Amino acid sequence: MTWWESLVIVLAGLGAGAINALVGSGTLITFPTLVAFGVPPVTATMSNAVGLVTGGISATWGYRRELAGQGSRLKWQIPASLLGALGGAWLLLHLPETVFARVVPALLVVALVLVVLQPRIQRWVGAREDLPLSRTRLLLLTVGTFAVGVYGGYFTAAQGILLMGVMGAILPESVQRMNAAKNLLALVVNIVAAAAYIVVAGDRINWQAAGLIAVGSVVGGVLGARYGRRLSPAALRATIVVVGLVGLWRLLA
Repeated sequence: MTWWESLVIVLAGLGAGAINALVGSGTLITFPTLVAFGVPPVTATMSNAVGLVTGGISATWGYRRELAGQGSRLKWQIPASLLGALGGAWLLLHLPETVFARVVPALLVVALVLVVLQPRIQRWVGAREDLPLSRTRLLLLTVGTFAVGVYGGYFTAAQGILLMGVMGAILPESVQRMNAAKNLLALVVNIVAAAAYIVVAGDRINWQAAGLIAVGSVVGGVLGARYGRRLSPAALRATIVVVGLVGLWRLLA
């Protein structure tokens, strides 16, 4: 790996860490970057999951104030995310690589569509803040969190947006508090997936790429949590869509 490729990966990790703190689809920057530099898709996914853990930690810490008072709900969501991530990681490690290569483009398309629709999702979230949380809705929230955990354990891109969509349809919470919960739950998924990949398939991880992403993402998570709300959401979405389309083209080619 050349010095300029290493620099690009660090910058991609920084961007991914910042975007994950705000939007939840930073993998759409780091994953296509690794693939564009010739890293196989499965290796890129595992290396990316390992590298982005540090960014998830810094982003979650940056939103710690918004997490206050959410413990009664998170005690259900965190185990759901954990179990879902284990299932998703198992699928990635046991399904043939050809299946992954066929599924990833479709997942990228879905993730990009979710990125484009994010403003509508957030407006929908804001319109439902006064609804009470019943046991039925808590059950639906737990099941939805588990499903997103499976998706995140298999392919992390846009799991944050999926979580925001699930929580937005169910929770009487503000967008910022849900974003804090999203960061924590996505971190749980990434830690579980990364640990599974290290234990079961550590030899398939590109440790240089993972380390470069980790360095960039920890800084990006801090910047995203502290300053990111001042940036234009439209500009962030446009960047994700452009990079994601490049990655999609690279996969299909």
